Amino acid sequence: MTALQGVASRRIVAAVADAAARWTDADFPPRVRLLDPIVERTGYSLPVVEYALDQLFGSITRAALEATIESELGSLDVLDAPQTRSGRTRALALPIGSVCVISSRTTIGVSIVPAVLALCAKCDVLVKDREDGLVRTFFATLSEELDACASAARAEQWESESDAVELQAFDAVVAFGSDATLASIARTVGPGRFIGFGSKATVGYVSREALRGEAEARAIADGAARDLVLYESEGCLSLHALFVEEGGAIGVPAFCEMLAAAVERAEVEFPPGQRDAHVNSRVASARNLAAFRSATGSGAVFSNERATYLAVLDPPQSEPPAFLPRALAVRSVGSTADALAYLRRHAVPIEAVAAAATDDALLAFAIDAGANRIARFGELQRPPLEGNHGGRARIADFVRWLSVENA
Repeated sequence: MTALQGVASRRIVAAVADAAARWTDADFPPRVRLLDPIVERTGYSLPVVEYALDQLFGSITRAALEATIESELGSLDVLDAPQTRSGRTRALALPIGSVCVISSRTTIGVSIVPAVLALCAKCDVLVKDREDGLVRTFFATLSEELDACASAARAEQWESESDAVELQAFDAVVAFGSDATLASIARTVGPGRFIGFGSKATVGYVSREALRGEAEARAIADGAARDLVLYESEGCLSLHALFVEEGGAIGVPAFCEMLAAAVERAEVEFPPGQRDAHVNSRVASARNLAAFRSATGSGAVFSNERATYLAVLDPPQSEPPAFLPRALAVRSVGSTADALAYLRRHAVPIEAVAAAATDDALLAFAIDAGANRIARFGELQRPPLEGNHGGRARIADFVRWLSVENA
């Protein structure tokens, strides 16, 4: 049996939600003590780290946990005793067993959501923590809410194969990271037990109808600016490319000017993080090349003296997204077909699409691009817990079903 198998599911959910609620308090001492270590590890500015913690723990509510469990499993009670399911046999959802979650280098606390859902499924959980110890410290708070979590939820740090845990010993392994890292882990774990979330990009699409007036265009620009500057464009939900339809009441160059002004404002709220000299050089080189092309009549460039951000209008179609900090390619398009052709040309894997509104054309574009989420501009970095990150189930992967047919 797992450490939580004898605990009522509603008690576990309540403990998780209460622990997360404590971490939404900006003055909660364990959170305050971790701010500088997280800033040091990630290089993000303090306001960005505060925002990340607010969004992470603010999403882990009792209502969100219960809604996620009920939508995927049918009810919370099915985790405690066999339940009759509509049109199906009675069944009990048992914990799959032990789960290991491997955090990514960049995204703050990305491992916490799958970890707490695995705990809600009554699994034993081990998380590969990062140097700042965020997961370990949160688990300490969780253990204060529910004693059994001290045995069920553990977080450790390991860096090399010599001190790594034996992944083959786990019933499921969840990992975030580069495609190469995930491929290596998958080979170790084997098929059927590996749940991977690899490198992906997010794009925005602005239809000509959305640019029907200045107020609407400014609202989109403000949202896109926030999506761009948060987390130095490192996450899969950061805005990496923006497609803008021609023919709107607000032209594409005018919209780019609004976007640049919006980024300047966003950088006041979320200042740039620390960058090494190599990254600064790459951003400056990209800006200078774009400026040269603009001077010869090709596209336009929007940046500032320090190159803390960069927006390039209509770079060559032969160039894939730059994937540089706070750097965005804005491409004029006639329709979603043009945007899709560009993404297919460069084989860009898509996590999400940002848009002002979702119509049939936008929905078809997101489906054809392989996206897992459509969100409004400005909401990309606030994924709901109830959503399907990476297009995967949230809790269903952590249970095994026992059918009870003779009752």
